[in-house]
Amino acid sequence: MAKKSNMGGLIGSLGGWAFLVGVILAVILGVLGPVSGTWLIVLVVIGLVIGLLNVTGREVKPFLLSGVVLIIASALGQNVMADVQILDNILQALLAIFVPATVIVAIKNVFTLARS
Repeated sequence: MAKKSNMGGLIGSLGGWAFLVGVILAVILGVLGPVSGTWLIVLVVIGLVIGLLNVTGREVKPFLLSGVVLIIASALGQNVMADVQILDNILQALLAIFVPATVIVAIKNVFTLARS
């Protein structure tokens, strides 16, 4: 197995940390109340970082499948969980992360397919 360069490891590590911090932050912010304004922008940026840095090669298809399922379940779950405000807020915060991440990975995948 070939070793990754330090730069590749650093970038992959940043994407992994962005994912972990983003999900934890989404849950915490969702518990505290509706996510809007600056925090919403922060979550979207974290989602962009996840999409750009964290998902490569053979991870693309499983990530897209999981991302689409998560987005659909979260969006539909908001309707079902509307009476449980904390869960509704958490689902909204998770959508703020996973929608941009999934869109970025899908766009990268389309460009990869177009090149081949």
